[in-house]
Amino acid sequence: MQNQTPFIHNHQLNVIKKQANFLLKTLRSVADRKVLATVRDTAVGKAMDAFEELTAEQKKLLERLADQEEAQHVQDYLDSLEPYLVPFPEVTAKQAQKLFPKVKKLKLPDLERLDYAHTTYLRWVDHATNRLFIVYENQDQFVGIEGRITPTNKKGFCMFCNRHQELGFFNVKLKGSSPENLSSIGQYICMDDEACNHSITDTAPLEKFLSSAGK
Repeated sequence: MQNQTPFIHNHQLNVIKKQANFLLKTLRSVADRKVLATVRDTAVGKAMDAFEELTAEQKKLLERLADQEEAQHVQDYLDSLEPYLVPFPEVTAKQAQKLFPKVKKLKLPDLERLDYAHTTYLRWVDHATNRLFIVYENQDQFVGIEGRITPTNKKGFCMFCNRHQELGFFNVKLKGSSPENLSSIGQYICMDDEACNHSITDTAPLEKFLSSAGK
């Protein structure tokens, strides 16, 4: 029996899924065995690059991606990775309120029903005020930022997940700014919370924005 210690974070699973789709497209369009062998090696290599370190057993698990031949086999393989997912830590209403102390009537999503296993960062919108709230875990601590999100009604590349999505402009007032000296930071990001979490493959842009917004 394999050791099912979780080691795959959501953004790393998204990398594996991306490589699995790349492999499937190649299988449908290429017959040359040498080309297929190269693509299989490339897909596994890029999947492994998403991790800083891997045990021999974890490497074997990722290498199994190269063995898949059909769409259903690939899906079965991806399903088999679910027990290895490291979920986003569950957030309580009390913890969320502490992150946003200036918001007196904080409207929260149903925190108990969120799909934490497939979440890289928690986000929700208070549609009454067009405020977007983001919660992220950094070094075993939750960080939270909030700001106004304005729909652009245009598609473009999201700063967080780098996918072509319907964008909004997220504007965050920087800490320490006063009415006389307002300063803010903004970026174009996905309007769709779920799509962003299902697409993000690198947490660096998100972490950089959170760091800048928290200053």
